[in-house]
Amino acid sequence: MAAPSGTMRAVQYDRYGGGAQGLKHVEVPIPSPKKGEVLIRMEATSINVADCRFQNGIARPFMPWRFPFISGFDLAGEVVELGAGVSNFKPGDKVIAINFPNGGGLAEYAVASASRTVARPPEVSAVDGVCVPIAAVTARLALQRAGVNLDPAHASTTTRKNVLVTAASGAVGHFAVQLARMGGHNVTATCGARNLGLVQSLGADEALDYKTPEGAKLRSPSGREYDAVVHCATGFPWSVFRPVLAAKGTVVDITPGFVSGVTAILQMLTFSKKRLVPLLAMAKKEDMELLLGMLKQGRLKTVIDSRHPLGSAHEGWAKSMSGHATGKVVIEIGAAKPE
Repeated sequence: MAAPSGTMRAVQYDRYGGGAQGLKHVEVPIPSPKKGEVLIRMEATSINVADCRFQNGIARPFMPWRFPFISGFDLAGEVVELGAGVSNFKPGDKVIAINFPNGGGLAEYAVASASRTVARPPEVSAVDGVCVPIAAVTARLALQRAGVNLDPAHASTTTRKNVLVTAASGAVGHFAVQLARMGGHNVTATCGARNLGLVQSLGADEALDYKTPEGAKLRSPSGREYDAVVHCATGFPWSVFRPVLAAKGTVVDITPGFVSGVTAILQMLTFSKKRLVPLLAMAKKEDMELLLGMLKQGRLKTVIDSRHPLGSAHEGWAKSMSGHATGKVVIEIGAAKPE
């Protein structure tokens, strides 16, 4: 397979802010893989909360570290060229990768480190697989950080925990519900009224409309106190969590900000048994391989909110920024070749 040359279509932004209207369609040179990297002909990328938050300047001036910037940290496609020293892939391999913080997924070609790239089973589509690197891995790591055992082989009444997932119909939340349930735990989920049936079908024992008084207070309909919370929503102060937590309950915040960081530090200083833990984690190959295996076996399901071609990436970006996407927003790039 000849290495591609010339230019490619891409979507980028050149300043902080601007939302979907700040995205620009451009022609840029096709990147070349450096040592330890692979060049991927892109089939799909997904839009994550992180994409929009970085555009809004939450990590300025460090992220993006320079403009213009091509976002898209989840990559799915076909290897077309190998950088020096890469021996575990070959041109033609179907792969999934994470390329954080460099992005590049909103383009026809992207490079990724071979150490953060994994083979995609033929049973898993590019659209489903590309939702794994950030969203599904974040769900798994958040549950683990909260002390939730995810091995079904060791599930028992003595290790079963009461788990709450907020924004449970969203990108990370819908994976967290399924993983917690697979581990044999009791799952309470909050979401909008239109998605109550969805989260129950994914494994939630209890589903709360977050707009109701009980949902706003995160109160379990059966009176459960939560041992672990995967907090995917925004706008809940610590004072809302404290009354509904078990004696040693842990809340893992997947989109931490300044306030959650300060709260976590104060709790450590005061030796609080109820804890808020900001999650700062990165996907590893073994995490992606495990979750892709679950998708292959049909044990894990990806909920796709919408699929958009690269030329309409701004529509997917706007949907993700709205905070009301059900599951994942995916950008499809080019026509996938037969498996």
